[in-house]
Amino acid sequence: MAEYTLRPLREDERPSMEALLAQEGLKRDAGLDYSCGVFDGESLVATGSCAGNTLRCLAVAKDRQGGGILNQLVLHLIQVQHRRGNYHVFLYTKPRNAPLFADLGFAEIARAGDSMVFLENRKTGFSDYLARLREETGALASRPGRTGALVMNANPFTLGHQYLAQEAGKACGLLHLFVVSEDVSLFPARVRTELVRAGTAHLKNAVLHQTGSYLISRATFPAYFLPDSDAVCEAQARLDGAVFSRIADALGIQVRYLGEEPASAVTRIYNRHLAQALPAAGIQCRILPRKTTPAGEIISASAVRKALARGDWATVEAMVPPSTLACLRSEEGGNILAGLGPQNGGADR
Repeated sequence: MAEYTLRPLREDERPSMEALLAQEGLKRDAGLDYSCGVFDGESLVATGSCAGNTLRCLAVAKDRQGGGILNQLVLHLIQVQHRRGNYHVFLYTKPRNAPLFADLGFAEIARAGDSMVFLENRKTGFSDYLARLREETGALASRPGRTGALVMNANPFTLGHQYLAQEAGKACGLLHLFVVSEDVSLFPARVRTELVRAGTAHLKNAVLHQTGSYLISRATFPAYFLPDSDAVCEAQARLDGAVFSRIADALGIQVRYLGEEPASAVTRIYNRHLAQALPAAGIQCRILPRKTTPAGEIISASAVRKALARGDWATVEAMVPPSTLACLRSEEGGNILAGLGPQNGGADR
């Protein structure tokens, strides 16, 4: 029996990793922050990586499959995640490989047709998340009328976000407002959540939720934060839509509202997919036009960040509600803005 060595990959071994992934019909993901390999002598026979709290790019050479290498690889990557403090770990893989990871303790959350399955290492992780959403909704769940949903990053929260929430709120008896939980934007998730809360406090039929790692996260939709090919974006959008469909079923969501996206190619792909896929799942999809300033400029978070970067407070004041402006002018806001720089395209929402 061969003796294998498992160790981190060197940069010069990246071509070997990519060749092994290609044999499995995979491409190296963008944004990997740790990659390792299993070696038989000098030959790479298996590889796996981490990105945030996810496992990525797992592949075992065809002539070495079934010998316990995958178990060894996944155990090592889980240990790496634990050392980072990540005990809730996610991965997505091809459907044919799902049973292998089920044997390693991973539970399926959702799948996007025959292209991708999304799993986590907690048997009740997703069901616990759904229970928390229902608990947060509380008595509002009994409100008459349709139930809608809106997902936003709000980096930062603008008059455009407020307009979308108000329009959706007017059309619904209950509106679920999901704030993206990933902390890869200029404004931390905690601050973005509070800005959304303050900017929608007048909507008495709205309830605020965190997306966790289940919606528009680096686990389900990394292309939202890291540009990737259109095909990859499409596959990830299908997966994110499949997860949302399960959430909608649990909360009785009948319609999802999206903001029109003239600038971000990734978000346009995402919107296009949802507009096709959600009706097939019995969920209406409504894309609302972007709000503009009196001067006709489209209001967006990226436009606000650009104005902040050049010190154009007049434009900022025309694009954000008073609660956001107060945050931007506060000491905490000043500390955040000190790190102002180029942001990922998807963070515009």
